Amino acid sequence: MSKSKKPGPFTLAAHAGFDPASHHGTVNPPVYHTSTVVFPTVELLERGEIKPFEGMRYGRVGTPTSKAFEDAVTALEGGYGAVVASSGLGACCAALLTWLNAGDHLLIADSVYGPTRAFASRVLTGFGVQVEYYDPQIGADIKALFRPNTRVVYLESPGSWSFEVQDVPTITELAKAQGIAVMIDNSWATPVYFKPLVHGVDLSIQAATKYIGGHSDAMLGVTTAPDREIYEKLKTGHVTMGQSAGADDIYYGLRGLRTLPLRLERHGQTGLALADWLAARPEVQRVLHPALPGDPGYALWKRDFSGCSGLFGVLLKPYSRAAVTAMVEGMTLFKMGWSWGGFESLIVPGFHLPTRSARTWGEGVLLRLHAGLEDIDDLKADLVEAFARLAAA
Repeated sequence: MSKSKKPGPFTLAAHAGFDPASHHGTVNPPVYHTSTVVFPTVELLERGEIKPFEGMRYGRVGTPTSKAFEDAVTALEGGYGAVVASSGLGACCAALLTWLNAGDHLLIADSVYGPTRAFASRVLTGFGVQVEYYDPQIGADIKALFRPNTRVVYLESPGSWSFEVQDVPTITELAKAQGIAVMIDNSWATPVYFKPLVHGVDLSIQAATKYIGGHSDAMLGVTTAPDREIYEKLKTGHVTMGQSAGADDIYYGLRGLRTLPLRLERHGQTGLALADWLAARPEVQRVLHPALPGDPGYALWKRDFSGCSGLFGVLLKPYSRAAVTAMVEGMTLFKMGWSWGGFESLIVPGFHLPTRSARTWGEGVLLRLHAGLEDIDDLKADLVEAFARLAAA
């Protein structure tokens, strides 16, 4: 295509990291299962100890398989370089450990992914990092929380349970003016629908286990940096901590990425239609979906995002645990499972609302739904039968 024309997301997903000539003409890169890499000279052998972020040195450091995946993600993100990790949580933890030291202050969104919160509260505080949670809707007022030792602001927008949307451009601008690094977990939107690096974020983190992989069969994380300096620091941190991913999972991630925009479009359309339909149900107190007009985060979502995924929440009116249990345990298409982003629809009941410390958040039973790739009429029928069990229990 013309070099003057910027490719769209479907084209990028299909062709980024695509180099058949380097693999005897095969469309997909081979899966390199390797630990040891041999070198013909002492100079090349020792170079990997000096610059671990360059080239192929050891299976854990990188292979042609991981490079193809990282190149593809980098292109979608619009960054300088990406680094693969063993899982989404692995990518989150590696980024935080690389940037933080004892005595540093971390500001982290109160709506953050539960395991990331646990890591911050249990591990980082144990290492002497001062961890403070902030209201995800704080916007420009976050400036009042900055301290001389604030090193990182960690965002997740929207949150994967309560779905508040953060004012990423404003928070990032204020933090960067103070020399504070900004990281974001962007797994909900993926770089197809939100590009953090465009807004000045230093590290864009993906749980590639979810939408990028797309088939519930791989554990994978990936972080993208906007420039060489940040990339080298990130890569060196991963190598130093022994963070890596399995060759087959990386291959599945790249294969899933090829159809990411197409699948995400279907997930988003179905999820938004279900959210609108559920909002009119008498059993529902409130639907939590930032792309739904009337949602508190709608204006920010409309401004910053180009689409939505299939993950959203439903706050039920007061029902007993037994009634909600009967509702979810009898479902046919919506299965109970903690991850999301695969082809299948999921539902998880939150009898205990997400842990919050910056401010209290709602009351009631929160259902988290992921809209899969099934026919929407079949999903609605499954939910109609579920509401009948809820009422009868």
